[in-house]
Amino acid sequence: MRNCLQILTGKPASLVWFLLLWFCLPQYVWGAPQVEVRRLGLSKVGENTLLTVVLDRAATPLVRSQGAVDNPQLVVDFPQARAGRLPTHLEGDEALVRQIGTETSGGVRIILDLFPDKPYVYWKKSQPGTAGQTLFILGLKPDPKAPAVQARFAAPSAPEPAPPPPAPGGEIQESETIPEPPEPENQDHGFREPQGNVAPGSFTELRSLTPQAGNLLQSLETAGWVVSESRRYDRPGTRLSRDFTLNNSRYPELAVKIAYLPANVPNTPNITIIVLTTDNIKSQAAGEYQGLRQWSFAKIKTKYEDIGDFFDEALKPIRVNLREETKAVALRDAAVFQNFLKLACPHDPQLFDKVMKHIKEKVSPRFEGVQFTVSEKPLVFLNLVDFLFLKVYYVDPPR
Repeated sequence: MRNCLQILTGKPASLVWFLLLWFCLPQYVWGAPQVEVRRLGLSKVGENTLLTVVLDRAATPLVRSQGAVDNPQLVVDFPQARAGRLPTHLEGDEALVRQIGTETSGGVRIILDLFPDKPYVYWKKSQPGTAGQTLFILGLKPDPKAPAVQARFAAPSAPEPAPPPPAPGGEIQESETIPEPPEPENQDHGFREPQGNVAPGSFTELRSLTPQAGNLLQSLETAGWVVSESRRYDRPGTRLSRDFTLNNSRYPELAVKIAYLPANVPNTPNITIIVLTTDNIKSQAAGEYQGLRQWSFAKIKTKYEDIGDFFDEALKPIRVNLREETKAVALRDAAVFQNFLKLACPHDPQLFDKVMKHIKEKVSPRFEGVQFTVSEKPLVFLNLVDFLFLKVYYVDPPR
């Protein structure tokens, strides 16, 4: 990374292209909001209930079921997306969906409140819309064969014709041209709760998912860290992934985020990613930075002559401030970082000193951040680009 930066220092044109490439990287690299959820509507076509979501570009949401038996819900989650002119509430279809609510904090989440004791199957697809937009369609249909309050995923055997585009008011017009999805033969679909006495969203579940990190997880629990949020992402008959957020009232600026990615095909490993991050910091610089990362190219062009000016004049000064603020947090809570590294990499007792040496380095206003690979077994990254964090990868043997 440093060599790359040294090369670019003598080539202003290359630097502009480098910055342009940096800004255009996809959202899963930087975690920046890239997709806009513009409109949504609910319609009824035959036995099918259709939720249609209008996006400014293609995106695949996370669809999951949640809620109690007497209040089942189906959630369509676009993490880190930005919201357009979305209603906070939509009426249901009086068949499967009672009502729809939207949440726009930390992304866009569409929550379908369903009628209890009305089992259903659902399918989903994306297709091009008008004016370069993308339509994400979630279809639900009653399933009289399934037990009550059980959702099943039905993958259509052939693509359906496109539904009509949303009407100006955001409602989706009805059509009789969309065929009903076929009945899935397998009744055993959807997420399966952990067996035995393992409670979902608990440290017991975390340790069962990642035995390699057992000592680290035990230490976090003993030190007062609690699981404040856990989510699951499924596909037919398979648990696709789990993620967890841990917080500790003694360290309000810190968080531990864990993602579990199980192997779903032969000869591939389970992977667990554990991150100790400072992104809970609630400073003015943090708020401004998060806001700037949501700017579209059109908005940037109204205020800056080119993308290079936006990076130099808007982002860089704030990122320098963020580096200083998160550096102060890491130095103040150095014991947390030391214990995290000691248990994550017990075979490298010098790792903490190596990490702290990087953290203490003077922040360069010209190249305000670098990411270091500080360990290879397990793989550990130290991020000093914006929010300071340590990211550890645990890879199980292929199965």
